[in-house]
Amino acid sequence: MDFTGKVAWITGASSGIGAALARDLASRGAHLVLSGRDEVRLAQVAADCGKTLILPFDVRDDAALADATGKAITWKNGVDVAFANAGVSQRSRALKTEMQVYRDIIAIDLTAQIAFSQGLISHMVGRGSGNIAFISSIAGKVGVPMRTAYSAVKFGLAGYGDALRAELSQTGVIVHVIYPGSVATDVARNAMVGDGSARGRSDKVIDEGIPAVDAAKAMLDGMAAGDREIIIAQGGELAMGELRRTPEALFDQSADMVAQGYMERMEEAG
Repeated sequence: MDFTGKVAWITGASSGIGAALARDLASRGAHLVLSGRDEVRLAQVAADCGKTLILPFDVRDDAALADATGKAITWKNGVDVAFANAGVSQRSRALKTEMQVYRDIIAIDLTAQIAFSQGLISHMVGRGSGNIAFISSIAGKVGVPMRTAYSAVKFGLAGYGDALRAELSQTGVIVHVIYPGSVATDVARNAMVGDGSARGRSDKVIDEGIPAVDAAKAMLDGMAAGDREIIIAQGGELAMGELRRTPEALFDQSADMVAQGYMERMEEAG
């Protein structure tokens, strides 16, 4: 896969992994659509990326998402690559976490990312091409303490991505699920604690994590190579991810079910 001339839309593009992806994609010749809630910070990222389209909105706002999707598609006659990257993490024990925190994290990290994808798949299938990348986490491979909500949504996002990949396997649309470990961003500082407020401080493991620019490069290199599952981690986190890596044969088996008419038979059976 060559990103030159491709239109790439990134959610959560104002900082961290999203901003690093934007800058790396720009260096590879992509045209960028940048989304997030902070228009000022999006503009700062855009300043490093050449001509871009900035579409600020809250991912939980369905009407704003639909409007942004239309604008992204019409900007340069289509969206070629989409990164479902927006999200918020968690740092709280389940026993001390209010239920609203679970609802908020599910809405941001899972439901909104599915909605983002659902708004693009008909467009991509109609064109017969496209790439969708879901940013899950090593916490979406192995349940991590203090992240019950976060692990739940990242497992869920991976499941949606894997099922969607199989469904679209005959259409020319490629689905990637990416599993970062600790990446040096503000993810821990911005994480929700038990009452829903921001934690306000980072973790040593995050501060010593993979630089965001290196993580972004590895993600894009994996996509360019056509990898369906991309694990970006080091040390013990890498070992955990690799222990839970999905065998390629299982991906092929799911795709073969689609090729053999599984979905049509299920629809006919009601």
